[in-house]
Amino acid sequence: MTFSLQYLPVTAFTMFMIFSRIGPLVMMLPGIGEHSVPMRSRLAFAVMLSVCMYPLVVTILPPMPTSLFGLVALSLKEAIIGFAFGSVVKLISSGLQVAGNVISFQSGLSFAQTADPMTGRQDSVFSSFLMMMGTVMILVLDLHHLLIGAMYDSYMLFPPTQTIEVAPFSDAALKVVSSAFKIGVQISTPFIVFGLVFFLGLGILSRLIPQIQVFFIAMPANIYIGIILFAVLLAAMMNWYLSYYQLAIQNLMR
Repeated sequence: MTFSLQYLPVTAFTMFMIFSRIGPLVMMLPGIGEHSVPMRSRLAFAVMLSVCMYPLVVTILPPMPTSLFGLVALSLKEAIIGFAFGSVVKLISSGLQVAGNVISFQSGLSFAQTADPMTGRQDSVFSSFLMMMGTVMILVLDLHHLLIGAMYDSYMLFPPTQTIEVAPFSDAALKVVSSAFKIGVQISTPFIVFGLVFFLGLGILSRLIPQIQVFFIAMPANIYIGIILFAVLLAAMMNWYLSYYQLAIQNLMR
């Protein structure tokens, strides 16, 4: 009975502090934190992960505050760190969305919108497919283990006993956004080159034969060639993206 009265409040405080940071991070994980996953499943996974993280970070956490204000301030601080760190991780996946939108525009399918089952909003067909494909490949190749390891590393980078610094988060977000846009453009480079050559040829042809609506006639060919090119390059694009994803997560922890 003495053991319960002495250690139960401290244990509950420690679990609450861990969950305050791990919870927002889980909501940003690829696949697990998507809109299509039930909230109860995400909550259960966050609680389970917090229990697993308990023996690793229990010595890093500060002592339990003596006032309610101190408890609320500390938990809010942990939640802000978890949400900011998770948002930076979430931005890493935006490279596929950029690539999908560029491919859709170059293939003439930018107006073909579909409901994205992961985010619950309208997006282009190629973008939705690439995002789902990338999430599946991350889970199949166990790259999400890097994210779970990054959760522990976040306690090394941003200890709960120190004040929140905005500069590291802003610098990391800036680097991630620039690298995500860069990888998106690099993945869609073959389609950009194809679009330039294809429409340049159509422009020359329309000047030679102004009586014929060349662009209207050639639009189905643009769609067909774009789909064939997408099928041929899909494996290379995903391999390139997964290499970038692994390197981006590792660089985020440095």
